[in-house]
Amino acid sequence: MRETLVLNASFEPLATVSLRRAVVLVMQDKAVVEQAHPGLRIRASAVEVPVPRVIRLSRYVRVPFRRQAPWTRRGVLVRDRHRCAYCGRRATTVDHVMPRSRGGADSWLNTVAACAEDNHRKADRTPEQAGMRLLTRPFEPTPSESLLFTLGADSRAALPPWLAQSA
Repeated sequence: MRETLVLNASFEPLATVSLRRAVVLVMQDKAVVEQAHPGLRIRASAVEVPVPRVIRLSRYVRVPFRRQAPWTRRGVLVRDRHRCAYCGRRATTVDHVMPRSRGGADSWLNTVAACAEDNHRKADRTPEQAGMRLLTRPFEPTPSESLLFTLGADSRAALPPWLAQSA
């Protein structure tokens, strides 16, 4: 299912929603389509709506300030684009750089996406002890970046320049 970026009335990224939810918001006049998928439309008996990629709420929604994006396993996989940090193949698991049994935390800076083979091979050791090298270093995304990451690796380039600069 396609993910749609929701912007506040002030153009700040708020969340991602399913295609169905985005269409409902547009049909109820609670949001307008800022960017649509080229050539794709949703048709019903009386209406035709472009398939939204980015929508903007019609009214401003006050959101409490969030300094950092919440850590989740899915967020780590999305941040690393489902690529193993050790070999570059498709990642299906999350590996703790400093193992949890040795005091490692569930945090952005201590977790990377990993394929099952490398996660099993590293086991309960640090990458140095296992003789494995990290291809990419873990980093903590901003809340805006984490929203854009959920849209996919190729979507960032397809976003309009005014949105890509705000991240």
